Amino acid sequence: MFEQLIASLNISPISNDVFHQLTSILTQQTDDSIASFISQVFEPLLFLEQWAWQKLSQASDQTYLREMLHALASFNKQIVFIDDHMNHDDKFRLLIPDTLDSINLIFEQFNNNQNSCMAAASLWFDNLSYLIQEYPHLGRSPVIIHINQYFGQRLLMSEAYESYLSELRQSQLSPSIFSAKQLLYIKTCSFSLNVYLHTKPKNFCLTIDEILEKIGSHYLQIMEIHCYNISTWSKELLACITHLTGLIDICFDTNKKEEELNQILFPTEQILFDFIEVLIRVVSYEPFYKDISNQRSEDGPMFVDITLHFILNILQTQNISCHFQLMTNLSDALLLRVTNKSIPNQYFFYVYSIFGEILSEEKSKELEFTDDMGNGYFAMLEQTWQQPSKTYKHLTVSVLLRAFLTLSKNEFIPQKTADSNKLCLLLEMCDDYPIVYDIIWALSFNKDIQQQLRSNAPFMSKLIQLAKQSENEQIRKTIDGILWNLELNHENHPIDDKHNKKVFDIMISYSHKEKVVCKQIYNELIKAGYRVWIDFDQMHGNVMDAMTQAIEQSNTVVICMSEQYRKSNYCRAEAQYAFQRERKIVPILLQKQYKPDGWLLFIIGQLLYVDFNKYEFSRAMELLTKELKATKTNEENVLHVSPKEKAQTSHMKTTLSVTYPINILHWTQAQVQDWLVEHDLVQMARLLKNYDGRSLIYLHRYMKHGQSQQILNLLQEDSIRRTNQSLSLVELSHFHSLIHQRKLIFQSSVPKRTTRKEKCKDNNDS
Repeated sequence: MFEQLIASLNISPISNDVFHQLTSILTQQTDDSIASFISQVFEPLLFLEQWAWQKLSQASDQTYLREMLHALASFNKQIVFIDDHMNHDDKFRLLIPDTLDSINLIFEQFNNNQNSCMAAASLWFDNLSYLIQEYPHLGRSPVIIHINQYFGQRLLMSEAYESYLSELRQSQLSPSIFSAKQLLYIKTCSFSLNVYLHTKPKNFCLTIDEILEKIGSHYLQIMEIHCYNISTWSKELLACITHLTGLIDICFDTNKKEEELNQILFPTEQILFDFIEVLIRVVSYEPFYKDISNQRSEDGPMFVDITLHFILNILQTQNISCHFQLMTNLSDALLLRVTNKSIPNQYFFYVYSIFGEILSEEKSKELEFTDDMGNGYFAMLEQTWQQPSKTYKHLTVSVLLRAFLTLSKNEFIPQKTADSNKLCLLLEMCDDYPIVYDIIWALSFNKDIQQQLRSNAPFMSKLIQLAKQSENEQIRKTIDGILWNLELNHENHPIDDKHNKKVFDIMISYSHKEKVVCKQIYNELIKAGYRVWIDFDQMHGNVMDAMTQAIEQSNTVVICMSEQYRKSNYCRAEAQYAFQRERKIVPILLQKQYKPDGWLLFIIGQLLYVDFNKYEFSRAMELLTKELKATKTNEENVLHVSPKEKAQTSHMKTTLSVTYPINILHWTQAQVQDWLVEHDLVQMARLLKNYDGRSLIYLHRYMKHGQSQQILNLLQEDSIRRTNQSLSLVELSHFHSLIHQRKLIFQSSVPKRTTRKEKCKDNNDS
C-alpha cells in the first residue's frame, strides 16, 4: 500500500487522494510502531523524504500537499527521538538531504518572502536541530554547516531579525506578529545556531561577541518585560524566548571570559542581578514541570533545562556565589525539583551542580539529599564514561567532571567518594581528562582518600614520574599539590637554617581572582616599610616548595578571604600549612557578602578580620596595619590559636568585624544592631532595638540563670507587643550561642598583664 502510494508521486498530476492517504498512514504511527514501520518500508520512505525536500522549495497552495508535508515533519520528529530501536545511520539518511541543491532552492524562496515555504521548511529545519542536539557529531555534515552559515549571515545579522526582537520588547503582543517569517528568524534560526554552536564548529562566520552584541541587550529587555506574566505566554512566545535563551546560553558556554561577557551583556552588576531574578522566576514556574519527561522536544521543559544550564554557566563565569546564597527563592525552587524523582538525569545534574556552587558547607550538611547527590553524580559519571562517545543523556564526561570539581570542595563529597570506593573510577580518567588531577587534589585533603591513594602503588609511581617529566606546567603544579597532601606531617619536615631566618614580615595568601586589590594592599604595605612576600614576586620552581619557604620565612600570614579562596586547592594548602606552623594569621575579607565556611572557617575560627568591603580602601588599610602592629606586641585583637586548641574550639562559627570592641560592654546601640543583622538575627534586632552592649549582657545573664520557661514567656510577650511577631526559638537559641562565644573570645584575649582583680571585675560584668 505505502509502496504504491510512493510510486504514484512520479505520476503527474498527483491526486489529492494520494496525499490524503500518505497523511493518514504517517499520523497512525506511534512510538511503539514507528521503528517496525520504517524497517518494512525504508527505501520508499527514503524516496519520500528526498522528494519532500524538493517540494519544500516550491510555492504551493495545495492544501493536501501541505497537510502531508506537515504530517511527515511530525513523523520525522518521532524518528529523532526513537531510542535504541533504530539504526542511527538510517536516521541520518532519512532526515538529512543528499545534496545542497534542495537547501539552496529553499533559501531562494526565503529571499522571495514565500510565507508558505517558510512555515513548512521551519518544521524541517527544527527537526534537523533536534537531530544535531541528539547526535552532535552530525554538526560536521556539509549540509548542517551550510544551513547554519546561511542562518548566521543572512538571518541573524539582518535588520529583519533585529526588528523582530524589537517587536518582542512590547509588553502587549499581538498574535499577528508571530508570522511564518518571524518564527523562522527568531525560533528556527536561533534554535539551529544554538545546537550548531554546541558542536564547537571551526571557521564559523560569526564570533561569539558579534552574536552577543547583536541580540544581547534586546534579549535582556525581552526577558525583563515578560518574566512577570509567564502564565499568559502563547506557545509562539514561549518558543521564541526558549531558543533565544538557548542561543545566549551557548555563547556563555563558549566564551568563559568574565570581563568580555560583562562588557557586552552585563555592563553593571545590577543588570546581572536583575537577570538572575528573571531566571529564578522561570525555574520557579511550576507548569513547566508537568510534562518534564519531554524536555528534549517540548519548549516548556526545554526552557527550564536551558535556564538551569544558564544559571550554572553564570555561577561558573561570574564571582557571585555569595549573592546567590542570599536568594532563598532559588534554593526553595531547586529543592522542589530534587523531590520529584521523575525528572531526567540532567535536571538532577544541574540542580546538584548549582547547589555545589551556592551552598555553604554548613547548609550542605543540613540537606537530606547529600547522599543522593554523591550517588547520583557517580552514577551519571560512570554511565557517561562507559559510552564510546563519552556522552550520555546530553551530558559529557567533561561537563560532569567540571561540575564535580566544584562539588569536591564540600567536605561530604570527599568522604562519600572514599566510602563508596569511587576513587578508582576517577583514576581511570586521568590520562584523558587532566581536570581529574585537580579533583584528586581537592579530594586528597581527606584522610581516607589519602590512605586510598597511598595504597595504590601504580598510581603513586605515575604521580612521581609526571611531577618530574610532564610537559604541562599546570599538571605538574597540581600533582605537586597532591603529593604535598600525601606527606605525613608537614610540621615535622626539616627546615634549613637559612629558612628559619624571618626575611619577611608578612606573607599575603590570596586567590588570583582578587589579584588587583591584593596588589594594591601589597604596594601599601611596602610603602609602610613592611617586608612582604606575595607569589607574583617570589614564585620559583616547585610551587609547594616556594609556598613552604614563604611561610617559614614570614612572621605573619594575611589570608585574603573570598569564595574563590575557599575553593582554591592551593590556597587551602597554603592556609593549612601556615596554621600547622603556628604562624600569626590575620584574615581580611575581600568579597562582598561572603561568610567563611568549611575548612576556611576552621582556620580563622574566632579571629577578628578587616572587612575591605565596609570601608574605603585607605581606612581598611589603616585597620589592617593596626592589626599587623598588634601581632608584634600582644594578641588582644588577633587571636593566635595552636592546632590543638583550634580543634577544641572549632565549633565556634562567629566571624567578627573590627568595628566591635572585644568587650561587649563597650558596644554602642548601633554596634549591637549591626552585629545582630550581620548574624541574620533580624527578629532579635527589631526586638532589641535600643539595646547597647551592657543591656545584651544583662539579657544573656537573665536567660542563663533565670527560669527558662518564665524567661521565654516574657520574651514572647515582648516580641508580640514590640514587633507584632512570635519570637523565633531558633533565632533566640542562635543569639544565646553567639553571646556565649563572644564571652569566650573576650576571656581568651585578656592580656596576661591584667591583674587578677581587674580580670575578675570584667568577667563579672560580662
